[in-house]
Amino acid sequence: MNQQDIEQVVKAVLLKMTASSQPDDAVHEMGVFASLDDAVAAAKVAQQGLKSVAMRQLAIHAIREAGEKHARELAELAVSETGMGRVEDKFAKNVAQARGTPGVECLSPQVLTGDNGLTLIENAPWGVVASVTPSTNPAATVINNAISLIAAGNSVVFAPHPAAKRVSQRAIMLLNQAVIAAGGPANLLVTVANPDIETAQRLFKYPGIGLLVVTGGEAVVESARKHTNKRLIAAGAGNPPVVV
Repeated sequence: MNQQDIEQVVKAVLLKMTASSQPDDAVHEMGVFASLDDAVAAAKVAQQGLKSVAMRQLAIHAIREAGEKHARELAELAVSETGMGRVEDKFAKNVAQARGTPGVECLSPQVLTGDNGLTLIENAPWGVVASVTPSTNPAATVINNAISLIAAGNSVVFAPHPAAKRVSQRAIMLLNQAVIAAGGPANLLVTVANPDIETAQRLFKYPGIGLLVVTGGEAVVESARKHTNKRLIAAGAGNPPVVV
C-alpha cells in the first residue's frame, strides 16, 4: 500500500466517523427531533389521541405489519451499525416481537359487585413513558416497547444506545410512518437525533414522565435505579426482570 492508498483509507474512515456523528436531514422527521424538549412535547400531544382502545388497536396493527415488513432491513442495519450478532437471528427476533408482543387483549378491567353497589377498576395510562433501549437488540426492543406501551395508552420517548442510534431511529421512523398512514396520531414514538448518556439521564428526572422502561447492561439499570424517583421497569444483564 503506497502513501496515496493510505491517505484514501484515512479519508474514508474520517468521512464514516463524521457521518456517524451527524444526523441525516431525514431523521428530523417522523418522530426524530433535534432536542429532547421538542420530542417530549410532541409525544404529549400524540398521547392525547390514544384515549380510545380502538385507536390503540389501529396503531398496534400498523406497527405489527411494519415491524414484520421491515424486519430484515432493520436486522441488517443493526448488525452493520453495532457489529454485534447475526442478521438471521436479529431478523427472527424482530419478526417475533412484531407478531408476538401482547397488545390490548391484555387489558383486564375488573368489576366488583356487592350489597353496596358496583365498582369498576380500570387501569389508566401513564401518559408519556421513557424507554431506554440497548445496542444488542435495538430494533426488536423498539418494536416490543412500542406495542406494549401503546396498548396501555402511552406514547414513548426513546433513548437509544448511541452505538445503535441509526437503526433505532430508522425503526421509530418506519413505525411512525405506518401509524400515520393507518390514520393514527403522529409522534406516538419519538427520540432525539443525537442520543447520548445525558439524554437518558435527563429522562430519568424529566418532569411529567412517570414511568421508565430500561433495557440494557447492569450499569444502565443501576444508574436508572439510583437517579430517579419514578416507577421503573428494567431488564439488565441476562434479561432478568427488575422492578423498582
